[in-house]
Amino acid sequence: MPAPIDPRLLRAFVAVAEELHFTRAAARLFVAQQALSRDVRRLERELRAELFLRTTRQVTLTADGERLLPYARRVLQAHDDLLTAFGQARPLLVDLNSPGLHTHRRVLHLARELAPEVELMARFESGLTGAAAELITGRLDASFSRFAGLDPALRAQLDHQPVRLEPMAIMLPEDHRLAALDAVPLAALAGEGVYAGAGNPRTPEWTDLARHLFEGRGIGLAPPFPLAVGEEEFQRLMAKTRSPVLAVVGFPAMPGTVVRPLIDPVPLSPVSLVWRKGLVHPGFHALRRAAAQLAAEEGWLQPPAEGWIPAIDEYLMSVRN
Repeated sequence: MPAPIDPRLLRAFVAVAEELHFTRAAARLFVAQQALSRDVRRLERELRAELFLRTTRQVTLTADGERLLPYARRVLQAHDDLLTAFGQARPLLVDLNSPGLHTHRRVLHLARELAPEVELMARFESGLTGAAAELITGRLDASFSRFAGLDPALRAQLDHQPVRLEPMAIMLPEDHRLAALDAVPLAALAGEGVYAGAGNPRTPEWTDLARHLFEGRGIGLAPPFPLAVGEEEFQRLMAKTRSPVLAVVGFPAMPGTVVRPLIDPVPLSPVSLVWRKGLVHPGFHALRRAAAQLAAEEGWLQPPAEGWIPAIDEYLMSVRN
């Protein structure tokens, strides 16, 4: 009888098969690349099959690798379900989008307090649309952002819990004509080109929200910039272009900038906790409890009288809430 296969080896195989890149797969699993390569080679020996074709430029699946992949995914899902049922859950991976988004971080921190026995891992990669495919395939468990901004085909495979109607703000160069104001009326931005992630394939839900907000107010979207990876590169590009940046209240100002709330009306960014349908994990239940508790205690879902959100967001948030 063949020896049983260690689920760790299958997890290594699936990560490489989905990333087609050993470095990215190792980062995703929080292991050293050398250890990941060793696990893949061991699996190949145990199965007596070559699973990947490796060159200096690319990694591709062999026919045996393609054949193994759906079986490996099913085995790992069953393994995770078994551990979850008996309180030995794998880490829950939660995308917080950005270190500057305090709403997301507060929910995660409270969830860790509510379930200290479970590991909740944070990552910071901007954009719900960028995260959606990973949520659906199980490479990521939860994320935060504007659910209504997703393509309907993606929404159909995901679920969400409204967390906050977050007041929006504008980040301005400190010598901008509006920087001296305590709050910036939307009408004062007429004629400006505001950066709202245009062209970023990971964040079209944010750009779409800006488009709804700016429509009929004479405010333009700043043209696409090169995709900045990391806070340092984003700061460099913003300093170079000097474009106002659409943000949320509480987002930390970059060097040489100020952040001012937007008013007349107060635009609201609808924030939801988003996950794939059918997700079962004790850490996930803690995350949902934390989101609901903070929303109730802080009044996060109570819009101000002068608040504004698009009609589609108002509908989806109210129906789900």
